[in-house]
Amino acid sequence: MKIFELKKEQLLPIKMEEAWDFFSSPRNLKKITPSYMGFSITTKDLASKMYAGQIISYIVKPVLGIPLKWTTEITHVKDREYFVDEQRFGPYALWHHQHWFEETKEGVLMKDHVSYALPLGFLGRMANAIFVRKQLETIFEYRKKVTSEIFKTEPSLR
Repeated sequence: MKIFELKKEQLLPIKMEEAWDFFSSPRNLKKITPSYMGFSITTKDLASKMYAGQIISYIVKPVLGIPLKWTTEITHVKDREYFVDEQRFGPYALWHHQHWFEETKEGVLMKDHVSYALPLGFLGRMANAIFVRKQLETIFEYRKKVTSEIFKTEPSLR
């Protein structure tokens, strides 16, 4: 199984409390996901804040509008520092997403480290080369744009 990595950073000139309040709320996930993904949270009675052990279920439509069920678990949370989500069921053979938050003089530096693998061996690697990687890049670009609008900042993504 080939494991791919995607690393992104975004600086938001806001206070840690504001960044953490927004990003640690699973209810804000839809706001930072492109509409073409058909993203919908299906978990009933969704908590307002993430916590370790929390299970969140979604429907996503990443390819040709075909709905896929995706279930993640928030495996780790350290208040105002990081949280980790891992796929339990869904389109990936592996999905491990670390969200890091670091207070700087300029604001909050958000760091994302995604480790992922696709099923189907060679076909999965081909799919990654053809469209999966590009789609993930596009999703992070969208998040950069939307969060810059929400927090009234200039986009800054590395």
